[in-house]
Amino acid sequence: MPNFTDVTEFILLGLTSHQELQVLFFVVFLVVYMITLIGNIGMIILVSISPQLQSPMYFFLSHLSFVDVWFFSNVTPKMLENILSETKTISYVGCLVQCYFFIALVHVEVYILAVMAFDRYMAICNPLPYGSKMSRTVCARLISVPYIYGFSVSLICTLWTYGLYFCGNFKINHFYCADPPLIKIACGGVHIKEYTMIVIAGINFTYSLSVVLVSYTLIIAAVLCMRSADGRRKAFSTCGSHLTAVTMFYGTLIFMYLRRPTQESVEQGKMVAVFYTTVIPMLNPMIYSLRNKDVKEAVNKAIIKANLRQ
Repeated sequence: MPNFTDVTEFILLGLTSHQELQVLFFVVFLVVYMITLIGNIGMIILVSISPQLQSPMYFFLSHLSFVDVWFFSNVTPKMLENILSETKTISYVGCLVQCYFFIALVHVEVYILAVMAFDRYMAICNPLPYGSKMSRTVCARLISVPYIYGFSVSLICTLWTYGLYFCGNFKINHFYCADPPLIKIACGGVHIKEYTMIVIAGINFTYSLSVVLVSYTLIIAAVLCMRSADGRRKAFSTCGSHLTAVTMFYGTLIFMYLRRPTQESVEQGKMVAVFYTTVIPMLNPMIYSLRNKDVKEAVNKAIIKANLRQ
């Protein structure tokens, strides 16, 4: 029988063991963190104050930015602390809390992306009844589902993580508490956690991605039937930013969570995790700002108003 050990804290090995890179990583991730906070909070404020951004698409976009702020903040502050710390520890409770919010926010984001795809389908394929069918009340109900479902599923997943047992190896080969590296160092409760992680990730990614794919299949069919070249260009421009965000987020998460945890997959997943925990939340506001005429106009008007007040 394995000699199970009571665990009170874990050691996060981080991205690298090279001391000469620690300061560089700290500066880079601190800068990225500040850019991400400014970009996403700025997007939330811009949507709330700009009359031309009071459509369902931007309502969902503001929630995507809100989730990105919490998603990034769940990981980065502790990572920055451990980069400069000699102990690089995280408490057992803190690890479970980080796992809980990480899983919850991932599920919330994938379903917000699915809701945004459905919104684009309604706007392009059903433009006449769009205003009544996508009312403020309907949008509030649609956006509440990802939050309720994501945090409920995460509670179940975290309880299974709590069911893992350890035998003395408390070194997590990652920069935050994630399921694959935890499974790799556990010596009990592994099979049920590994199985449920893959099944739940597979079901949720498949279902939410199916909504996106079906929506965009119908959108493409509708756009190709348009006679106006300007109409086709406008339709594709409103979808381009969302498709870019979907491709980046889903691609990295599928690579991370739909494989059995091995030493090689955990090491590769650590590098991929940098992308979806830091880079994607930073890029999302830029993608929607640079490729969206309404957002750029709203930014210009906000800047002009700020200058006039001075």
